Amino acid sequence: MADTQPGRDWTDPDCPVARTVDLVGDRWSLLIVRDAMDGPASFTGLRQGLGIARNILSDRLRRLVEHGVLRTSPSGRRHVYELTPAGKDLFTAIVALRQWGERHAFADGEPRSRLLDAEGRPVAELRPQSRDGAPLSSDTTRVERAGRDR
Repeated sequence: MADTQPGRDWTDPDCPVARTVDLVGDRWSLLIVRDAMDGPASFTGLRQGLGIARNILSDRLRRLVEHGVLRTSPSGRRHVYELTPAGKDLFTAIVALRQWGERHAFADGEPRSRLLDAEGRPVAELRPQSRDGAPLSSDTTRVERAGRDR
């Protein structure tokens, strides 16, 4: 699980977004998690698929295992990396990043991969909503800071 010890150098210790970015927010970590969502992956498979340098991949895998996002399991003579429940829980975040990219990082008509459900249908757009189903945005929500807004 994530290192929650008081001496940890968090970017913003009270902010869940900052802690998440501290743990998995760099480019390579998120791409490793994305690829691990397709199933267990070997070091070599990840390296070849991502085109990542060995030392960077080793460092990111170590950190993701250390923070409980991935686990290793034996597969013949090698180990494979697979998502833990915490890693699988990043699915919604990965989908949100994908959908943002579809809206803002591609020109109209530019080819791109698609995320489909088990029946081959495009995944519905994620949208935050209140407990009663009303749509939410940054204009209709607020952050209550730990120990400051109560």
